[in-house]
Amino acid sequence: MRAMRKFLAGAIAAATFFAGASAHADQPRDWETGFQAPATDMMRQIEWFGNYTMWFIVPITILVLCLLAYCILKFRASVNPVPSKTSHNTLIEVIWTVGPVVILLCIAIPSFQLLTAQYTPPEDAKLTVKATGNQWNWDYEYQTENTISFNSAILQEADRAAAGKEDRKIYPRLLAVDNEMVVPVNTMTRVLVTATDVIHSFAMPSFGIKMDAVPGRTNETWFKAEKEGLYYGQCSQLCGKDHAFMPIAIRVVSDAQFKSWLAEAKTNLPGANKALMAEVDGQNKVAAAGN
Repeated sequence: MRAMRKFLAGAIAAATFFAGASAHADQPRDWETGFQAPATDMMRQIEWFGNYTMWFIVPITILVLCLLAYCILKFRASVNPVPSKTSHNTLIEVIWTVGPVVILLCIAIPSFQLLTAQYTPPEDAKLTVKATGNQWNWDYEYQTENTISFNSAILQEADRAAAGKEDRKIYPRLLAVDNEMVVPVNTMTRVLVTATDVIHSFAMPSFGIKMDAVPGRTNETWFKAEKEGLYYGQCSQLCGKDHAFMPIAIRVVSDAQFKSWLAEAKTNLPGANKALMAEVDGQNKVAAAGN
């Protein structure tokens, strides 16, 4: 009973921790083996498909290992001095032909459905942002009534204090940026992706998006974030010596917060970012205290 109570206490503490951390959305974590927590319906579908395929991968891997072990032990030279000359078995050939076909169909059908969903937005985009990859940072252009453009680069350690981003749990090393992309929650957002020099890749794991940024070409992806918070991704195409220092940060906020940020960012981007960050971080502290 004492062990059970300790286990339950640990589970409750973990749940409380993640409940408080959820206000800051998700990011890569030490020893992580699975996907980051999904923040879009598309990412949930991707996560489901990954778990679904494991029901085929694990049994097939075990079967192949067992068959190899059986053949090694059963048909080794020491117990079979005269090798079998069997060259044909109709039943086995039917099984190993029909079986893989059925398995591939079971994987292919949901795979094609997921691929179709990724390229078919369920509604028209309400916000369009152009993301341009450079060696080794991103330019964002909001295609709104009054266009807003700014650069987003990795946050230098010396600039943390001035930016008010000293908390490494919220603004982790190698992932925090000076200017995050800001989008409203529950809003269909289209992202136009291109590059100025070499091929980059715009990837946000929690949103289930990954789109190559190719010079001279504009690719399109989309997402609809369902949870407010700060999400991190990275360039996912080897693009040069500082490829590992090219993070992507997207801050998802309420519609009212986004409108306020957008209005101020047109004339004062640093001030808009600081005001938004102060408001969001203040809300998160209150939520954490309540938990």
